[in-house]
Amino acid sequence: MSKNLDIIMLYDFYHDMLTDKQAEVIDLYYNEDLSLAEISEHLSITRQGVRDNIKRAENILLELESKIGALSRYQKQRGEVLKAKDIALKLIENTDGEVHSEIKKIYTLLCGIEE
Repeated sequence: MSKNLDIIMLYDFYHDMLTDKQAEVIDLYYNEDLSLAEISEHLSITRQGVRDNIKRAENILLELESKIGALSRYQKQRGEVLKAKDIALKLIENTDGEVHSEIKKIYTLLCGIEE
C-alpha cells in the first residue's frame, strides 16, 4: 500500500484525534490534492507551516495506529469477510433446498458487513 493511501485511510479512522488545522491540512493535501503553496494561500500560513502541520499530523496518525490498531483490525476483518463470501458463493452453487436458502441468507449478511 502506498504511503499516501496509508495516510488517507488512517485519516478516515483517526481524523477526530487531530486538531482542526491538522485535519484540514491533511484533507486538503491528501484528499483534495492541493500543493503546499495552494494550502498556504488558502489558510494564510507559510508553506513551512503547512509542511510542519502535515508532518505532525502524519506522525500522530501513525502513532495512533501503532497503539490502537483500528485500521489493521479493519483490514484483517474485511479480508476474512471477503473469504467467507467466496466460500458462501461456492456453497450456493453446490447446494439446493433449505441449505441453499440458508447459505444465501449468510451471503446476504456478509455483504451487509462488507459495506
